Amino acid sequence: MAEISLSTLDIIIIIGYFLIIIAIGIYVSKRTNTGEDLFLAGRTLGWGVIGFSLFASNISSTTLIGLSGDAYRTGISVANYEWMAAIVLILMAVFFIPYYIKSSITTIPEFLENRFDVRSRKYFSVITIFLSIVIDTAGGLYAGALVVQVFFPEVDIWYTIIGLGLFAGLYTAAGGLKAVVYTDVLQAVILLTGSTILTILMFGNFDYSWAAVKETVSGDHLSMIRPLDDEALPWLGTLIGVPVLGFYYWATNQYIVQRVLGSKDIKNARWGAMLGGALKVGALFIMIIPGVMAISVFPGLDDPDMVYPTMVANMLPVGITGLVLAGLISAILSSIDSTLNSSSTLITMDFIEPKNPNLTNKEIGKIGRWTTIVLMVIAVLWAPNIVHFEGIFRYIQQAFSYIVPPVVAIFFMGILWERGSRHAAFWTLVIGHSVSFLIFLLSIFGIFELHFTINAGLLTAFSFLVFYLISIFGEAPEQGSMDTIIWKPKDALPSEPMPWYKDYRFHSILILLATAAMVIGFW
Repeated sequence: MAEISLSTLDIIIIIGYFLIIIAIGIYVSKRTNTGEDLFLAGRTLGWGVIGFSLFASNISSTTLIGLSGDAYRTGISVANYEWMAAIVLILMAVFFIPYYIKSSITTIPEFLENRFDVRSRKYFSVITIFLSIVIDTAGGLYAGALVVQVFFPEVDIWYTIIGLGLFAGLYTAAGGLKAVVYTDVLQAVILLTGSTILTILMFGNFDYSWAAVKETVSGDHLSMIRPLDDEALPWLGTLIGVPVLGFYYWATNQYIVQRVLGSKDIKNARWGAMLGGALKVGALFIMIIPGVMAISVFPGLDDPDMVYPTMVANMLPVGITGLVLAGLISAILSSIDSTLNSSSTLITMDFIEPKNPNLTNKEIGKIGRWTTIVLMVIAVLWAPNIVHFEGIFRYIQQAFSYIVPPVVAIFFMGILWERGSRHAAFWTLVIGHSVSFLIFLLSIFGIFELHFTINAGLLTAFSFLVFYLISIFGEAPEQGSMDTIIWKPKDALPSEPMPWYKDYRFHSILILLATAAMVIGFW
């Protein structure tokens, strides 16, 4: 990546941002006393905080740079992951949020124990913790260090990783989820502001004419729905694979859903999901299309990762560059602090607390803080080693497509089908992941070469079948034992009477209409 020089004003803005983050951490830590405070912000979060935090935690440094880079390399089909997220958040609001909030669960794996048994809970919890620390946290630290080196190339990558890890780990351990989501709001505003300004300036190179953009960019690059043999994202993968990945990420991933679990009530949880979905729809225009515009503005870039830094270096005026850099660092910290807090929650509540039921709330909070610090150390130690396993790490990123399918199957079948059994859930995870691992190995050696999103869809269908067959031919749950868990149409209704314009179903329709218009317009 090209080196970017910073003015004094830019540096002042960056320092000011960090001072604000520290102040938030100190303020919140003084009011964080119990485990529920640490892990779920005392269940006091409103819809605005939830929505912005969902968006900020998702837009990590790799995502922010990766969206522009993929758009530069292959076109806007990468936006399918973004608008699909909005649809998935609507599904979560309809089917899962009622149970998540009414049951007052602390971790997503708790749902699996309440619906099935402790085996499925601990199985899924271990998978989530491993992926969160080794992939999400360590990957965020490593990618963040690379981004910081663009601006400060003289700083060794080790020092950058340690600095990012310590900063995110300590204020997460001190303030917990409330500190995380409050800083997320600030981060989301910075990301949205900086990306919008950059988009406007990039569009200015075309005299603010969309027709001029279309004349200078290949038609394929401006098409979301791509041919079946498309290397980036075939239409079949968009149809059957992207929804599976999206559902896992937005509806069952602890570090994302934890914001929803911390809401003050069902209506705020749903409104927050709607705000997050609306923000994801807008990602096409402020984070992806600028990458397409860069094809003609900055032609010939060999490394797609250079697209976003190149736009920052050449398009933004003094002061705004510092703001955008603060936004990049914000995105890095948002992902790191979110995964640390969620992993600490899982270890404490799924493994430590069940074996020590007499722990007080303060003791649970203390354990959670120390767990966060230990996990931060593990991620910091592992992150620099990713440079030695670049190919493997790339495959690991795609491995989400192989890990997700059985999880999606048991969550959907668990909440929609009362006949689903506890043995079916556990063995669907075991069998599904065994088959997924086999296909993953075959894909590495070029024997099974379907696009990974298509693999995700097919493996999900297989997992549904396994769950169904084991449930049908095995023992049935006790009749009526699932009445409080199985979804019923009345659960989709608002939790209390309210005007139509406050009804999340009305918000859902607006989001779906906006999504449909966008997909049709960029088909």
